[in-house]
Amino acid sequence: MLIATWNINSIRARETRLLDWLQSRQPDVLCIQELKAPEQEFPFESLQQYGYYAAVFGQKTYNGVAILARSEPEDVESGFGDDTDDVQARFIAATVDGVRILSTYVPNGERVRSEKYIYKINWLYRLRTYLKDHTLLTGPVAICGDLNIAPEERDIANPDAWEGSVLFNPDVRAEFRSLLSMGFMDTFRLHEAESGYYSWWDYRNRGFERNDGLRIDHILVSRELSPQCTAARIDREAREGEKPSDHAPVLAVFD
Repeated sequence: MLIATWNINSIRARETRLLDWLQSRQPDVLCIQELKAPEQEFPFESLQQYGYYAAVFGQKTYNGVAILARSEPEDVESGFGDDTDDVQARFIAATVDGVRILSTYVPNGERVRSEKYIYKINWLYRLRTYLKDHTLLTGPVAICGDLNIAPEERDIANPDAWEGSVLFNPDVRAEFRSLLSMGFMDTFRLHEAESGYYSWWDYRNRGFERNDGLRIDHILVSRELSPQCTAARIDREAREGEKPSDHAPVLAVFD
């Protein structure tokens, strides 16, 4: 089983790129984030022609998440379903071939101590609460998406420049460790210990060409699923070419 995640940064702007990538890589499951489109503007028919079902939680202009799969997603849930009044489409879950798949788009946070940053920290707390309340700490579970957190210095080309930012500070690093402590494993780090591997590069200042990036997109899996993970990588090639997303897909293989 090949599971992937990709912040597409506008499904309408990059539909052709998405379809080409699906045809080339043939994932069984692809979680996508930042659709920037409501469900009625999502390309369901095009994806069906390529052999993919889609569970979608869209939003006009901003946010939006989806799960694409060769097998039809079951037991789809959009949002956390808690008591919080939240209109942002950042979370969708579904079961695909026996694995509970979560497509997540964690808030960026804008700047530390801002209202958006507080929302980010609270959103991560709500995610952990969801995992507990839905008994997802055991069994085959995969948390996929743009988590907007670089877990360690080796996940940033220039950690000194990013220290204290919304993507790399003690608070968000602790939040990431809290997810791991609940029983989840970082699939990429199961197979690659070195630095220099990133999933996001700023459009400005030739960040991609200089490999001045951050690893903020992740596939975290439960302890039950982690022994089946035989490979993981970042598809840097998908960030090349004209008008790419600023993110590259992350992939993990399970036997």
